Amino acid sequence: MLVALGAASYGILTTFVKLAYSEGYNTYEVTFSQMLLGFICLVVINFFYKGYTKKKAPEKASKKNILHLMLAGTSLGLTSTFYYLAVQYVSVSIGIVLLMQSVWMGVVFNAFLTKEKPSFLKILAVIIILTGTVLATNILFDEITLSPIGILFGLLAALSYTVTIYTSNTVAKELPSITRSKWMMLGGLIVVTAISIPYLNENFNLLIFTKWGPILALFGTVLPPLLMTTGMPKINVGLGVIITSIELPVAVMAAYLLLNETVLIYQWLGIILILASIVVMNIRKLKQ
Repeated sequence: MLVALGAASYGILTTFVKLAYSEGYNTYEVTFSQMLLGFICLVVINFFYKGYTKKKAPEKASKKNILHLMLAGTSLGLTSTFYYLAVQYVSVSIGIVLLMQSVWMGVVFNAFLTKEKPSFLKILAVIIILTGTVLATNILFDEITLSPIGILFGLLAALSYTVTIYTSNTVAKELPSITRSKWMMLGGLIVVTAISIPYLNENFNLLIFTKWGPILALFGTVLPPLLMTTGMPKINVGLGVIITSIELPVAVMAAYLLLNETVLIYQWLGIILILASIVVMNIRKLKQ
């Protein structure tokens, strides 16, 4: 339940971004406020976490660990920036489907790094994902024009998300998750600030910090790591990956209910295929 709630928090996040856009806020205001407030929250949580565990103090992060985590966190900042830019041009439903392409990108990324050929199940899963994407983006059955720039940003978000997932599972694993999240968030904040500064100098609306900023920080940078780092150790990896895929239907349902986005039956079929591919990819881990 904790892992599912963490994934659902990510799922509903984009709907809040769209609502912020509808009130005149831009991508850079939204992303910067989320990252800054999220980092401040994680610093505060880390302070109380260390106080709570002072009898058994967590291993202190070395300068090398901090640097590696901050570098890894740059992909986190790029993911948010690219994804929020994407949903300026495409619907939330299509945006989340594009982000979920990180599943097959992860297969390719892992094969490239390990020099090992993907298993039959993984290749099958990639085919299912691509088929599901064609259905979910509604490009076969309706005369719609998908924004090329929106698709590009969505795929860039998926690529950087793939890197984020990899680095989250490999960099400074000996440190507590909440400490790693803090330093990765700092790296993300730095890269988002660097990207946003030219745009924030013009008509930056400070009200973002009082309304949408705290909501986005809560659902995007505070709740998910806390819920997932608590819940993940209690289940196996295969089941964990399958449960986190709830992000996809939650995002589509939130867009349907709160933004009145139209989601047709074959789009739901495409989403179900993408979810099925995640199960297929992790079925061996689930059996273990």
